[in-house]
Amino acid sequence: MVSRVIPVDPFDLVIFGATGDLARRKILPGLFHRFTVGQMPEAARIVGAARSELDADAFRKLIRDSLLEFAPKLAQESAALERFLGMVHYVRVDASGDAGWADLKGVMRDDVVRAFYLSVSPSLFGTIGGKLHDHGIATAESRIVVEKPFGHDLETARALNADLRANFDESQIYRIDHYLGKETVQNLMALRFANALWEPLWNSTHIDHVQITVSESLGVEGRGEYYDKSGAMRDMVQNHLMQLLCLTAMEPPSRFDPNAVRDEKVKVIEALEPVAQKDIARGQYRAANGAGSYRDHAGDPDSRTESFVAMKVKIANWRWAGTPFYLRTGKKLRGRSSEIAVIFRDPPHMIFPATEGHKGNALIIRLQPDEGITLRNTIKDPGPGGMRLAEVALDMTFADALGEQGTPQDAYERLIMDVIRGDQTLFMRGDEVEAAWAWADPIIHGWEETRQPPYPYDPGSSGPEEALMLMHRDGRRWREITRKDET
Repeated sequence: MVSRVIPVDPFDLVIFGATGDLARRKILPGLFHRFTVGQMPEAARIVGAARSELDADAFRKLIRDSLLEFAPKLAQESAALERFLGMVHYVRVDASGDAGWADLKGVMRDDVVRAFYLSVSPSLFGTIGGKLHDHGIATAESRIVVEKPFGHDLETARALNADLRANFDESQIYRIDHYLGKETVQNLMALRFANALWEPLWNSTHIDHVQITVSESLGVEGRGEYYDKSGAMRDMVQNHLMQLLCLTAMEPPSRFDPNAVRDEKVKVIEALEPVAQKDIARGQYRAANGAGSYRDHAGDPDSRTESFVAMKVKIANWRWAGTPFYLRTGKKLRGRSSEIAVIFRDPPHMIFPATEGHKGNALIIRLQPDEGITLRNTIKDPGPGGMRLAEVALDMTFADALGEQGTPQDAYERLIMDVIRGDQTLFMRGDEVEAAWAWADPIIHGWEETRQPPYPYDPGSSGPEEALMLMHRDGRRWREITRKDET
């Protein structure tokens, strides 16, 4: 199988916060890779915009150093590096003042797509949007890309949306969630809606439950003070896990169209039942083996912020009535793993003798670290001596099954190219963000009112015992988090 690279039209991409960590680690290496494979034309232009006292040459050196650090093999082996750097420009801009905006307008072209990537604090979204509008830099066809967090709660999310919509139409706003750019996440839609096999089984009649896990082996060292203001619920559940839940549970859209897809995702969020506190387990990793605890890393010995959360979620509609979704995410767990596990019901009548360890059918969609799809089946154990059953897996790891062409591109690469194409399918709409906060806020407020501290758990574990009991009392078990090195 050979992947097809479809070039995009020439564009001007302005990166606000171009000297920051996200730009250096993800955005610029992603753009360089798209250039080396021929998707990004040489007529494209990348304009760095920041407060730093740099000229174009100094900014190009920063990019060169970033590529050698974060994409070393590609940067060292590619003959395209100098050509890529020749497409780069830099403008010193004061986001809150008037300095630099006239210079920025002067480098923009009128005959290409204009996109503005705001890799800055959300508090600057409205200010920058207003400056782009007031100085005539943003046109009616321009696109603006904003990073999470999209608010801290429903009230701030509404205010943030209002700031963006004051200068841009909703069709111009691209709220980026890098989880939606992952190859396997999009393959989930293809698996469900491009095959006749799965849709008849994709309901509560045949599916016992769904587990969605995003685990990390690292803690919050180095960013504990920032993380302590959000916690796992705000940082992961309300956005990343919510998106995975929506794509798993949504109804088939009438067509593969941005608004048709996002309409169905909003319906899922609006159908979520309130979550009782008894169906939630919050955790906070403790110190172990000389390593600090969450509270040490957060710099607050009394912190009640969770570094782990697990919950049982119910969707009040015909398709999913009686089928719970179990969500789980946390820091300092046994390994780095993100997956969606669809666990099917057992046959209504088992004609074979009971087999120890029988697990039944399951479809596992792996998002990281080894992107792929596994279907767990029961077969006869080969050999004479009666009917013994065994579990086997039909596995498709993209890198193994498709060779070099199957190695997934970074999510940011795909999403930025979608911005240039004007495709909003994999970006969140404003009402979707607000609906997610409307569901999450009562859960968070409940924790704040009870002031119940999170349960402690050991680093390298699967989380607190209370999360295990959340499943055990329903007669189910979490899938094991395997040990993988953080990359």
